Amino acid sequence: MKFKLIAVALAASAATSCVQSSTMRVSQNEIIVQTSAEAMCGSVGAARAAQKQAAIETIRAGFDRYVIVGAAASNNVTATQMPGTYRTYGTVNRYGNYGTVNATTTYTPGPIIYGGSHDQSIGVRMFKEGEPGSAQAVSAREVLGPKWESLVKTGSNLCN
Repeated sequence: MKFKLIAVALAASAATSCVQSSTMRVSQNEIIVQTSAEAMCGSVGAARAAQKQAAIETIRAGFDRYVIVGAAASNNVTATQMPGTYRTYGTVNRYGNYGTVNATTTYTPGPIIYGGSHDQSIGVRMFKEGEPGSAQAVSAREVLGPKWESLVKTGSNLCN
């Protein structure tokens, strides 16, 4: 029961904040975004979070569009099976000097605890609208959707 409560608490906290990102400015119009996502987010969730962070940082830096010029990913997720429990139930039947024992043992596996992270790193080149190369770049506002202003203000720490 104790392990189940811990697993539920971890899952609840991960669902509200499963991604961490950092950004490093490497030139006037280039950044590197590094994102680490909880195991439950998966590699796709980490990539989506990195893409959102690239769009947020593009707008914060005063640009409108961006191109991903390089990417790398890693996965160090582990799964650990916690100990289970055994329960034995039985009956004893006695017939004079002889008897029989009937017993049944049931094993219930323990919970599986996931750990580690999915990590994504992307290099981003940013453009202002109308600059050479901006026609091929992705619109940061379109990536973030209709609530882009809110996301730029508060950031995004979810993997969906």
